[in-house]
Amino acid sequence: MLKDPSALIIRKKAWDGYVLLELRSPRVARRARPGQFLMVRVSGQPYPLLRRPLSIHARDEDSVEIFFARAGLGTAILADKKPGETLDILGPLGKGFVIPGVTKGKKFCLLGGGRGIAPLYFLAQELRAKGGHPRVFYGGKTEADLPLLQKFAAQKMEVFVSTDNGSAGFPGLVTAMLERDLVQSAQPALIFACGPDPMMKRTAEIAAERKIPAQLSLESIMGCGIGACWGCVRKIRKGRAAEWVKICEEGPVFSASEVVWEE
Repeated sequence: MLKDPSALIIRKKAWDGYVLLELRSPRVARRARPGQFLMVRVSGQPYPLLRRPLSIHARDEDSVEIFFARAGLGTAILADKKPGETLDILGPLGKGFVIPGVTKGKKFCLLGGGRGIAPLYFLAQELRAKGGHPRVFYGGKTEADLPLLQKFAAQKMEVFVSTDNGSAGFPGLVTAMLERDLVQSAQPALIFACGPDPMMKRTAEIAAERKIPAQLSLESIMGCGIGACWGCVRKIRKGRAAEWVKICEEGPVFSASEVVWEE
């Protein structure tokens, strides 16, 4: 883990409710892996006190990108930041996606719900660089919840879109779109997913039904991001037993078969 107290905002793009920031932080960028996250201090004032956990959306040699939704006070403050300002960040943190040793020629399904699409762009780039074929399933409540669609398309990535209200693409849940695709095309080597819990639970069920390995990046409120506060625990299977583990330390990515879903 590195601390960069002066990561410079060099680019900003905003949509209605969503924001992408590019931060110059060479040391953090060089260490970043898909599925890891940053803990971002949103204000120099005592309130809000806690940093915000944000997935690493992309990286190059000198910078990292974060993509997030304006969801509360902390992200609202962050959304108002401008290029030229600096942020205090910790990272890269957590255990990210495990990319198979052999990816060349294999198909992978990447499932993102709303802001859960954030870590999947970085992952798709890495899979493609290793010869894999990522197929991105991008779902939102409405068309306005799909602001990164053109970014994926600009990289000529294979993207399938769904909206709950039918305003764009497949009319219905992104998991239903995935199920339809699994019936119509060859089975993928692996499913990767990030999004709200109901979506993730259904993804785990679909993967289990078809005996497809799957990895889930769990979303959680985090107090510290480094395993000190026990504020982000989830129940995870360890052998025959289930234990409470810290998402920030042992995740945020877990095998779908390990996650215990509360009723």
